[in-house]
Amino acid sequence: MVNKRLLLWSGVCAVALTGCAYSQQAGGFGKAEPSGFLRDYSKLHAAENETEATLVYFTPDKAKFKSYTKVWLEPVQVWRGEKSEAKDLNKDDANHISQFLSSRVDAEVRKDYTMTREAGPDVMRVRIAVTEAGKGVPVLDNITATHPGALLMSWGKKGISGTESFVGKASIEVEVTDSQTGELLAAGVDRRGGGKYAWKPLNRWEDFEQASSYWAKKFRWRACTLRGGANCEMPKE
Repeated sequence: MVNKRLLLWSGVCAVALTGCAYSQQAGGFGKAEPSGFLRDYSKLHAAENETEATLVYFTPDKAKFKSYTKVWLEPVQVWRGEKSEAKDLNKDDANHISQFLSSRVDAEVRKDYTMTREAGPDVMRVRIAVTEAGKGVPVLDNITATHPGALLMSWGKKGISGTESFVGKASIEVEVTDSQTGELLAAGVDRRGGGKYAWKPLNRWEDFEQASSYWAKKFRWRACTLRGGANCEMPKE
């Protein structure tokens, strides 16, 4: 049976024409895979719940996070390694997605930390790479979002590839270290695909941008919980 909740959601979006943008974590056979960007994958493990990235690591000494008041955010890279799904992106697309994700993460992190480009005893260094960035096909995405038969086929595709039909997709890898010692504090590998909703903007990078905004807010939320902050707000899917 077609998921009535999703059909109703699509219908609401069709009427409102706005406010329904979202992305979703890719799982199953289409989950995120290491690309070679991180220096060390040996400490990563599969997430224990859906609030984490696909593969994650946090230092056992969580109290360390309370001592950091500054963040050195390196420019987001588009990883060109052999195992990266983003290695063949053209220059214009690579610049767009790296700058977009950088701006979103910077905007969220600076709400709680002082931004810097120098190492120090209270500085976390953050490296991020885009390892997959696929454009969506908005026109076909919009059409299939409101057609029950097409939705069933889309869900079948998601079971195999991790993302639905005609949506954009994105994968990232993140590494957080002590800026002076290089000690690994946290790392993650994650993959997301565009949500299936009607009347998506005719922007082929819309799904990547939604995923980027989600990841940026997720980073802020996780940093908040690790340092024991109050009122940490987890982003909604």
